[in-house]
Amino acid sequence: MAGEPHRIVVVGAGFGGLEAIHHLKGAPVEITLVDRRNHHIFQPLLYQVATASLSTSEIAWPIRHLMRGRPEVTTLLGEVTGIDALARQVLLKDGARLAYDTLILATGARHAYFGHDEWEPHAPGLKAIEDATTIRRRILLAFEKAERETDPEVQDALLTFVIVGAGPTGVELAGTIAELARDTLAPDFRRIDTHKARVVLVEAGPRVLAGYPDDLSDYTKQSLESLGVEVVLGAAVTECTADGVVYGGKLLPARTIVWAAGVRASPAAEWLGVPADRNGRIIVEPNLTVPGHPEIFAIGDTVSLAGPNGKPVPGIAPAAKQAGVYVARVIRARLADAPAPPPFHYKHQGSLAQIGKKRAVIDFGWIKLRGALAWWIWGIAHIYFLISVRSRLSVALSWLWIHTRNQRSARLITQGSDEDDSHAQKV
Repeated sequence: MAGEPHRIVVVGAGFGGLEAIHHLKGAPVEITLVDRRNHHIFQPLLYQVATASLSTSEIAWPIRHLMRGRPEVTTLLGEVTGIDALARQVLLKDGARLAYDTLILATGARHAYFGHDEWEPHAPGLKAIEDATTIRRRILLAFEKAERETDPEVQDALLTFVIVGAGPTGVELAGTIAELARDTLAPDFRRIDTHKARVVLVEAGPRVLAGYPDDLSDYTKQSLESLGVEVVLGAAVTECTADGVVYGGKLLPARTIVWAAGVRASPAAEWLGVPADRNGRIIVEPNLTVPGHPEIFAIGDTVSLAGPNGKPVPGIAPAAKQAGVYVARVIRARLADAPAPPPFHYKHQGSLAQIGKKRAVIDFGWIKLRGALAWWIWGIAHIYFLISVRSRLSVALSWLWIHTRNQRSARLITQGSDEDDSHAQKV
C-alpha cells in the first residue's frame, strides 16, 4: 500500500547491525531487530570477563534498553534458521516468519575448529558472554582444585593453562592469565604457589600477532615471555582432550584450554545458497549486497570483501561499524531515489592489542607504538567506545584498581556444570 513505511529486518545486534539502525534514524522505515540474545556485547573486552578483570554488566547492555528511544524499531528475541529470499521472509526457529523489503545480515561469527568440532567441549572459544563465564569458571576452578590436590602430576596439569592461537585474543588472554596467577591470586592460596602456574600460548604460524609488523610481533613475544608465558611457535595442535593438548607429537597435560585459533562465519551463506569463502563468509558485491539479491545486505564477520590493500577487510568492530554506516547510506539513497553512494571503502583505523599492565602494541600504519604509551592509548580508546557513561566509569575504576592493587573483583565461579558444582560445594 502506498505510503507504508519500508520494512527492514536486521539480523544481529552486534556493532554492524546497531550502527546501521543508528544511521537510519528519521528515515521512513519500520525496523525489526532480531537476535538470539537479549544483549549487545562489547566483544573487544570479552576476554577481560573471561579473566575476572571485568563483570558481564560492564561490557554488555540489554538491546531493548538501547532501542527504547526508537519507536520505529521492534526488538525480537529469536533465533534465525533460514531465509526465504523468494518470499522475502526471515525464518525463525519457533516457526515465525518476518517479512522484509530490505534485509541486513549482521550475524557475526562462531568458533572454527578446522574440522574438529569435538574439541569444543575441551577448548571453548570466546564469542559470547556464556563463553567468557565458562572460561572464567574453568580458570578459577583450576586453582581451587589444585589447592586440594595431593597428586603432584594432577596438580601440575591443573595449573597449566593453554591458549591455542596467538592472534590478539590469544595474546591478551595469555598475558592476563599470567598476571592473574602471578599478581592477583598469589596471596589468596595456602597450599599452592600460583607463581608456578604455566601459561602456554601455542601458535601454528611462525610468530605471534601475524597481522602486525615484525617489530611489534617480536616485542609482544618478548613481553609475554617476561610475564612468564611460554610461547610455542610453528606448532599446530592436533588434538584437544580433557587431559590436555597434543602438538609436535607430544601431549601437554592441561586441564584448562582456551581456543583462539580461528572463526567461522554464521550459516548465512547456506541460508541463501550463495558463494562463500573457505570460512563460510558471503562474498558480497562492492556495495555490500548479496550477489543476485540487491535487497539483502551482509556486513561484519558475515562477509568477505577485499580492502584497499587487496587483503580481506578484517573482522573487527571498526570494520563492522563502517559497513553499518555505509548500508544505512545506501538504503537512504534508495528510499529518496537518489544516486547510490560509491562502493564501500574500508578505512583502517589501526590495530591494538594489550599484552599486560603497561604493555600493549598499536599499529596505526603511519606510526607504531609499544609499551606504556600504547597501553594508555589502548585503554582510552576502549573506554571511549563503550556505550554508556556508567560503563565507562565502571571500567575505568576497575582498571585503576587492578593497576594499583593487583585485584580483580570479578572472581566469581558461576553457572557450573553438574560436575563442577558438586566439586565446588565440597571446597
